Amino acid sequence: MRGKNVAEGPQLAVGAIAYDTRKGAVGVVMDTYSNVGDGRYALRPPGGGVEWTAVRADVRPATVADQLRPALAEVNARSRGEHR
Repeated sequence: MRGKNVAEGPQLAVGAIAYDTRKGAVGVVMDTYSNVGDGRYALRPPGGGVEWTAVRADVRPATVADQLRPALAEVNARSRGEHR
């Protein structure tokens, strides 16, 4: 019987909201590369944008806090008069 390699990280499905800990970014899982089996995900920002590849060990399901953090940073920057 094959055991799960914990270093690979959780198995997320296409469409799941994930957090890439290496990049510090939330992304939607676009591909799991399950046919290749090399332990990567293709992620894209939730509002659209450039897709990136992340190693499975660096990806976990996104928490509500992960998902709200970018919007909160934008609101805070605007309240300080900063432009992003």
